[in-house]
Amino acid sequence: MPAKYIYRLLIILMVLYSCKRDAQLEPDKPTPYVLELPQGFPQPVIPPDNPLTVEGVELGRHLFYEKMLSDDNTMSCATCHQQQFNFSDPQRFSKGITGAEGTRNSMVLTNLAYQTSFFWDGRAQSLEQQIFEPVRNPIEMNTTWHEVERKLNESPKYRKMFFQAFGTYNIDSVLVSKAIAQFLRTLISANSKFDKYLRGEVVLTQQEFSGMELFMRDKQPNFMSGADCFHCHNKPLFMSNFFSNNGLDATFSDLGRGGVTGNAADMGRFRIPTLRNIEVSGPYMHDGRFNTLDEVINHYSEGLVNSATIDPLMKFVNDGGVLLTNPEKAQLKAFLLTLTDHEFLTNPKFSNPHPN
Repeated sequence: MPAKYIYRLLIILMVLYSCKRDAQLEPDKPTPYVLELPQGFPQPVIPPDNPLTVEGVELGRHLFYEKMLSDDNTMSCATCHQQQFNFSDPQRFSKGITGAEGTRNSMVLTNLAYQTSFFWDGRAQSLEQQIFEPVRNPIEMNTTWHEVERKLNESPKYRKMFFQAFGTYNIDSVLVSKAIAQFLRTLISANSKFDKYLRGEVVLTQQEFSGMELFMRDKQPNFMSGADCFHCHNKPLFMSNFFSNNGLDATFSDLGRGGVTGNAADMGRFRIPTLRNIEVSGPYMHDGRFNTLDEVINHYSEGLVNSATIDPLMKFVNDGGVLLTNPEKAQLKAFLLTLTDHEFLTNPKFSNPHPN
């Protein structure tokens, strides 16, 4: 074979080898994650710069339970957001790694894909933004993102997982927040007894059905009982993307939304949380002041306190509330218990992937 042909063949082989080597360095494109939307649920809020992928969601699950996100490697996101408690904390105030307590009850993380702001006061405008804060908060994980990045970059496991999810071995805080946000957006609860009732799979008891009617009905002065719950806790999510002063105090030690906006009309207003899995989400309210559902129902029935920013939907504040009878309170509670999604609270897809 003439030398010029041998030379050309060598060039071709070198090019092919180079392409193969480059192909080996190129990550496979992450697999789109198909989020199964429950019947009747709206489209979730998914930012275009952080689409859900199978690899990203799984990475986020590992990071959610990863204790390296704290200064002394003893605390993860899941420490204060436990699955069996609707991804909240059964303690009134969560403790950080130093033993210091927060001043607000840990919010549930259920159906976050449908929220438009985060924290009790709505100061974070995206889930990704919200995730940055607990890591560097001195009364929570009490570390720096630089230190978290250092620890994760030293882990072969995480370098591989980030490469599969984002196409890079370089782990930074932005990608960490994106991965955790992806996982959190998959935490959708929609298989409670009430959901099964709507699908025609089960029948509510008479007490549960009467409680549902109370929940969905306006109280009429001197005419018909109603609990007025549905105005703020709309189906199917049983929450609203609004802030409300629900008659807890006459004056405010915690300004709530007003502390963020500085607007006098926002003082004492807080996020309206979901009632899904409310049975296991206690203690209740932004400061965890109520330990039981009975206390919550009593508050709206006869415990409302007037103030300058009281929500107009608290129409019967001058009467103390909607004045439910004891049988009506029992009916309302029975309905609220139908919102418990036991499958969600035990779903292994949402559980700790790390070995004990």
